[in-house]
Amino acid sequence: MDGFRGLGTSAIANALDDLRITGVMSGLGPVWRGARLLGPALTVKEVTGVRGAYPPSDFRIGAIIDGAAPGDVVAIDNGGAVVSTWGGVASFAAKARGLAGLVVDGGVRDADEIEEQAFPVFSRHVVPTTGKTRLKVEAINVPVSMGGIPVAPGDIVVGDPTGVVRIPRESAAEVLARARRFAADDERARREIASGLSFTEALRKFEKL
Repeated sequence: MDGFRGLGTSAIANALDDLRITGVMSGLGPVWRGARLLGPALTVKEVTGVRGAYPPSDFRIGAIIDGAAPGDVVAIDNGGAVVSTWGGVASFAAKARGLAGLVVDGGVRDADEIEEQAFPVFSRHVVPTTGKTRLKVEAINVPVSMGGIPVAPGDIVVGDPTGVVRIPRESAAEVLARARRFAADDERARREIASGLSFTEALRKFEKL
């Protein structure tokens, strides 16, 4: 998995395309500029109701953080609900535990605190509305859907300023090899453009820039 460190999501997406693997999560982006994450997914399935629909004990964010291992990426499927499932204190606790980051198909809040702590968070919404009594954690470490992409526990999740991708565990080696080739082609193209090659010529020479 460490081989993906330093590779951009664009190169990984090209590799996924070549292998006909769907993996680019739609509509999920970084809460703060420059956020990056990489790690195996600790998956969480949530449901949302109106205020008072669930007791506060169903929120269970503490159980998620406490049950995660250092290096995990928490991947929360809340169906895109415009309600916050995570905030500044949770980010502080997750960073202290050594988690690699968070991806939420739903909302988070306390964006300023999250940025100050430099904890990588990617979400669909940033919204102040609390999830307490509105959210219920249905299951942990089960298959979920994130931005239209199926994510299984342990799948590799990569996030950068461009977006978030998921790499199936069983395809990781093949995706990594192809993504490295795409990244190397991009670097060669930059060098040749700097030496006088036109962009049109570079497009012909290096496909999928």
